[in-house]
Amino acid sequence: MKKLLLFIIIGLTLLPKQAQTQNDGAAVAAVAGGLVAIGAGIAAVKQMEEQAELTATQWILSNHPELTSFSLKTLAFNGKKLKDISAASVITYKIQEFTPTNDPVLDGKKQVLFGFTSHGWISEYGIDFEKVQWFLVDETEWMNMMVAYVKVSSNEKNEASLKETLAKGKVVNKGVKIKSKLIVPFFKLTGDMYVVTDYSPRLKLLYNERSLGIYLKETMDLVQIGRGDIIDIHEFFFEGD
Repeated sequence: MKKLLLFIIIGLTLLPKQAQTQNDGAAVAAVAGGLVAIGAGIAAVKQMEEQAELTATQWILSNHPELTSFSLKTLAFNGKKLKDISAASVITYKIQEFTPTNDPVLDGKKQVLFGFTSHGWISEYGIDFEKVQWFLVDETEWMNMMVAYVKVSSNEKNEASLKETLAKGKVVNKGVKIKSKLIVPFFKLTGDMYVVTDYSPRLKLLYNERSLGIYLKETMDLVQIGRGDIIDIHEFFFEGD
C-alpha cells in the first residue's frame, strides 16, 4: 500500500514536467491512465480485504457459537498485486471478546484467526474461500507455537525458560529480545536453509532466515509469516502483561 501511494505522489510530481515537454498530451494521458489504474488496484484490494473479513466473521459464527460478543479486525492482509496475491499466503485477524454495554471496552479473551490460502485463491472472479484453511489460536496456543519455533531456531531448549522469556519479550530478526537485550539468539542461516519441527497433525513449523514458515500438511502449502507480523501478533497477546 505504501508503494502504491508513492507511485501516486511521483506521478503527480512528474505530471506538469511531462505536460510541458509533450505537446501532443501523450505523457499526460499516460500518467493519468497510470493513476487511474493505481486507484482501481487500491479499490480492488480494499474490496477483497472487506470480503475476506466478512467471511472470517461468518466462519467464527458458524464454528464457534460460544463467541457471542467479540471484535474482529484485520491484522494483516497481503496487499500485493493481483497476480502475486493469488499465491499461497496468510491473512490474520485479531479477535477479542467484550461485555455488551454502552461504550464497551475490549477486555475479554484474545484470539487470532489465521486464514491460510492456497494458490489461486484470488482471481479476476474474486475470492475462492474453498482454498482457505482457518485456524483459531488463543494465547496459550500461540505461546506453544512460539516455544516450538524458538527451540528449532536456537540452542535454547528449556520450555519453561522460553515461556518466561517470550512472555516478557518479542521475536525479532536475530532472536528473542527483552527491551533492547538479545536473550535468545537465533542460528545464522542462509536464505535456502530450513530447520523443521513437526508441530501438530495439521502443521509443521520451519525456521528460515527472517521468517516463520508454516507448512500445511493437508494442502502441502508452505506459507511464510514475516517477522513484523509475528511481532504484531505477539504484542497483541502479551502487551501490558
